[in-house]
Formats: sequence, structure tokens, C-alpha cells
Amino acid sequence: MTPPAQPASPAPNFAALWSSARRVHPIYVELAREFVIEAPAFAALDEPVDAPDRETVEHAQQWLQDMDDRIQVHQLRQFLQTSTLVDRDGLIALLQHFLGKTTHSDSSRDKIDFLLVQYFSQGAPSELDDDGADIAYVAEGLEPVLGKVELKTPVWLNALDRVLDAARRCRSLDELLHGGVLEQGRKAKAQAGDLFYLPIALVAFTRFGYLMRRAFFRLMLTDLNNILDGLTELEERGVETIDCRRAQFSAQEPIVRLRMICQSWKVMFQAEYSSGQPLRMLVDLRASVDAALGRGGETEGSEKAAEATAVAKAALPKSAPAKTAARAAASAAGASAAAKAGPEAAKPPKAMLTVESADVPEFEVSVAAPEWNPDEDPKPEKKK
Repeated sequence: MTPPAQPASPAPNFAALWSSARRVHPIYVELAREFVIEAPAFAALDEPVDAPDRETVEHAQQWLQDMDDRIQVHQLRQFLQTSTLVDRDGLIALLQHFLGKTTHSDSSRDKIDFLLVQYFSQGAPSELDDDGADIAYVAEGLEPVLGKVELKTPVWLNALDRVLDAARRCRSLDELLHGGVLEQGRKAKAQAGDLFYLPIALVAFTRFGYLMRRAFFRLMLTDLNNILDGLTELEERGVETIDCRRAQFSAQEPIVRLRMICQSWKVMFQAEYSSGQPLRMLVDLRASVDAALGRGGETEGSEKAAEATAVAKAALPKSAPAKTAARAAASAAGASAAAKAGPEAAKPPKAMLTVESADVPEFEVSVAAPEWNPDEDPKPEKKK
């Protein structure tokens, strides 16, 4: 007996593949130039040809795949948050490129996650508050990318709300970085597996990333304001220098210079959150100022971090590892040399504000972790 014929796979739409490749090509060429990635441009994609032969399209697809393998998540993040080359249409082209893949690596998943948050963030009004950014609102904002999404949220996605609640309890950037909150967010994304690509899951993770970004941004500004207030108090006491070696400055760092640096960071933080922030230095500088004021910031910070850890761990099963693995974005290049320059160095060197390590998270959720149970302790979505 002749076995039934298997249904044929749909023929690839070479015109659509070519059109997508032509939109992504100039972005990748510029990105490769910025990060000195050795990859020659695919010249045919610069030609005004709308329907090339099949072999050319396949070669273009291979070029894109090679570039996908070379470009790291942190490079894409830094490029898109600092470049004016890529507008919202460019973000859509990148998203369509990654979402159109038949198989997804952890790297492509993390790129999709970042691109969706970046796309939604660019379109969200500045006055949007956390309560307003519900699932329905985010789904509407992502319609140009995902189309109409059915708003039936699976129970396993409720874990994201518990992690957000833990993030909102943090009172400093140090708590967020070292309190275990980020680790739980990472587990959620890593353990979602292929369910991550469900339209409703993409919406939920975009909302999570957007709200975590806002929490991160608020805590950075809070720390900066506390540092500036502390420096003012020290000046009023007649103190002119403080020991900031833990923050990779000098043992007698002039307060006037620290104020200038903090003011420059504060101006930078007024813009939308971008990678490359001197997070570890910011955390350590606050601890240095607290120590100079005799506030016992280390003990207090440790207690608050322990409290935040307990809250974050409650968001996941008790079998989840207790180890916290938030990697603070530390960029010390040039800091030591700048510290020796004295008060006249009004602005921190550019290298201090740039992070180029693949280990640096955006705050974000990019490391795999085992044994996440998405069905534990369901929490219903709030009704509007």
C-alpha cells in the first residue's frame, strides 16, 4: 500500500525574503562598522533589484544568518539606543527578520525581547504610568508587529507580575541589582521555552521589560539625587574630599568634581534608558557618600537587599536556586586616570559611560536558569 503523501512545505516567498534582507542590510552594515565586526557587506543588496534569482536570495539569507551569529545582544542594544539610523520602521524590519526565523536560539530570543521593548517604549507617551501599561494597552502598541493578539493571558505568565512587585519594593539600585529580582526575571524568560513566541507571551514579556526598565530608571535617578544631597550635606560640614576608592575614584576625591560627574550622569539619565550606564560606579559612589556621612549605608543596604531577595524568591518555586546573579554594568575604563586629573576634569571621560562587555545586562532578563514552574501560585490579572 502506498503511504499517503506528506503535505508539501509552503514555497518560500523569495520576493518577501529579498525585501526584508534589503531593509536589514544597511542597519547591519553600520552596526558592523561601529563595533568593528569583520564582515564584508553583501553588495547585491545595495543594487536596485526587486526580484533577483533564487541563488542570490539564498546567499543574502546566509549573509544575514552569519551577521546574526556575529552580532551580540549587547551590541544590538547599545547601537539601537544610541544611533539615529534606525527608526520605528527599522525596528519593525528587524523584528520581522527575527520573528520570521524557523528556529530560534537564546540569542535571537533575547534580541526579539529587547527589540519589542524598544519599539513599544519609543511609541509610548511619556505620561504613561505603570497602571496604564496593562496587557491590552501594550498589545495595541505592538499591533504593527504582532497583529491583533487574543488577550487571554495564560496562568504561567502571572509570575512576571510577582517579579515586578518585587522590583517595586526595591528602594535603591543596589537592592535591584543584588536582591535577586533580576534573577527571577531571567528565569521567567529562559524557562518559557518555545512558549515565549506565543503572541500573548510576547506582549506580556514586552510589558514586563518596559515596566522593569521604568523601575530601573527611577532607581538610578533616586540614587543620583541621594548622592547629590549627600554631597551638599558634606560641603555644609566643611568636607572637601571623600574616600571613593570603592567606586574606582581616588582616596581623596574632591566633592566638587563628584558633583560635576553626577550632574553629567543626571543629564544623561533624562533621556530614555540606554545601555552603557556606569551602574556599578553609581552604586558604589552612593555607598561612599553614605559612609562619609556616617550613615552605615553598607549595613542598611545589605538588610534591604536581603529583604528584596526574599520577596523575589517568593515569586518562584522554593526549588529555584537562591544564588543571585545580577551582573552590574561596571565600566571603569579611564576612571583611575580621571581620578588623578583633579577637579579640573569637569566631565567624566567617555569610556566611563560606555560598557562593551557581553556580560552586561540592560537590567534585564537574558540568562538561562533551571527549574522554573510557571503554574505555581497563580495570580489573576487585574481588571480595568
